Amino acid sequence: MILYGENSFFVAAGTVTGSCFCYVSSADEFIMVDFGMFQGLPELQELNGKIPQIPFSKLTGVLLTHAHLDHCGRLPILYRQGYSGKIYMTKATREILELTLLDTLKLARHGEGPVLFSEQDVSSVLRSASIVDYHVPFQLGSVTVEFFDAGHILGSASIVLTDATKKIVFSGDIGNFPEDIVRPTEFIKEADSIIMESTYGDRLHPVEDVDALLGEQVKAIEQSGGTLLIPSFSIERTQDLLHRFDHLKTSRKIAAQTKIYLDSPMGSSVTDIYEKHPELYNDELSEHARHDNPFNFQGFHEVRDSKESQSIHHEIGPKVIIAGSGMMNGGRILSHAKFYLPSPSTRLLFVGFQAEGTMGRRIIEGAEYVLIDGTEVLVRAEVAVIHALSAHADQKQLLDWFGHISSPQKVFLVHGENPAREVLGDLIKHIAPKVKVHMPDYEEEISL
Repeated sequence: MILYGENSFFVAAGTVTGSCFCYVSSADEFIMVDFGMFQGLPELQELNGKIPQIPFSKLTGVLLTHAHLDHCGRLPILYRQGYSGKIYMTKATREILELTLLDTLKLARHGEGPVLFSEQDVSSVLRSASIVDYHVPFQLGSVTVEFFDAGHILGSASIVLTDATKKIVFSGDIGNFPEDIVRPTEFIKEADSIIMESTYGDRLHPVEDVDALLGEQVKAIEQSGGTLLIPSFSIERTQDLLHRFDHLKTSRKIAAQTKIYLDSPMGSSVTDIYEKHPELYNDELSEHARHDNPFNFQGFHEVRDSKESQSIHHEIGPKVIIAGSGMMNGGRILSHAKFYLPSPSTRLLFVGFQAEGTMGRRIIEGAEYVLIDGTEVLVRAEVAVIHALSAHADQKQLLDWFGHISSPQKVFLVHGENPAREVLGDLIKHIAPKVKVHMPDYEEEISL
C-alpha cells in the first residue's frame, strides 16, 4: 500500500501473498510496510517481475512485520530500485529473514521459483536491518512507529503509525491465539484506520484435539510399518510439530523408538533461532524449556545433507518425515512424495493452508495423480488435514482483535482471498455500522 499525501496503495488485495503497503504521511514522507513475494497461481507469480510504481529513492523507511516470504520476499529488490535507507524489524525477524531470503535464492537457482535477486542484494537488506523492540516507539520523519507482538510467528509484529492527526494500524498476520508456542497476540487499543489481514475471514478453525490427531496418524503407521509424510512450513509450524511430538513421546502416546525425521535444513536452522529466544515463548513452552529442550526427543533425527535425505527411503519400519515446503510447491517433500505417494501404506498429513494452484491444494481436492519432476505420480496415500494448527487467526479471532480497537473510522481488508474478506467485511459492518469497510484492489490508491 502506498499513500500519496492522503492516498494509499495496496498490494496483497484479494490474495494472501505479495503483501506490500506504502503510507505517505501528512508531511509527504513515504513509509513502506512489507514487500513480499507472490506465490501460488502462475498469474500471481508473474507479478513478482512487475515493479510497483513506488518512488523507492524517496522512501523515508521500510517496516517489516515478519519474515514469511509473502511479506519479505522482494525486499532485496528495493536496493536495485534506488532505496538506500533502513529496514526496521524485530531481532528474531532479522535472524529468520536471512534464512528465508537465502533459501529462496537457493531454490530459485534450482528452478523452484523466479530468480529475483542476488546474494549481494540480500547482503544489502541485512546490512540495512535496524532492530526494533516491542513497545519502544521511534520516529520516521514526523511519524511515530511502534511494534506490537502479533503472535503469528517468532518476532512477528503489528505496527502502529501515529501521524499528526491520525493513527493507522497495520495488523500484519494475526496469530491463532492463544498461540501454541509463542507469546499471545497483543491487542491494539485505538486507531483511526486499520489495514487488516483477512486470510480466514470466512471460517472458524475446527475444534480439534491436535495432539490426539497427530498421535492417531503415528499409531497408524506404527501398526502398518508405513510412512507418515508431513509437508510443513519451516517457520513456526515445524517447531510446533516438534514440540507436540516431544509431548506425545514423553506421555508414551506414540512409541519412543519411532523415528521422526526433520528433513528441512531451513526448518532446522529456524529451530536453532527459536532455541535462542526463550523470551518470546508462551508460558507453557517457557516452563518446558526450563528442564528440557522442547524441540528434541528420543527417535528424532535432523537431516541436513541431501544424500542423507535420499537414504531415508532405505530405512525399514515406521517413520515420520517432516519436510518443506508446506504447500508441496518445492523443497525436499517432493522427492519423498514421489517415492511414497504410490504406496497405500503411506499417510500424507497437511498441517497448514494450501493456496490455490499448489500441489497440496490439488491433492486435498482429490487429485489422483500429481506431476513431480516431469513424472506422473499416483496418489494412493491416505490424505488427512489438521486445520487447527494454522498460524493465522480465524474469523472469530479476527473479529475479537478488531473489537479491541476503539472508535476506528475505516478498515481496509487485505491479505485474503475472496470471499473470505467479503464475509469478514459484512460481519464488521454488522457489528460496527459506523466503520467504513473497504476491500481494495491490486494497486488501488485510497484516501484515509
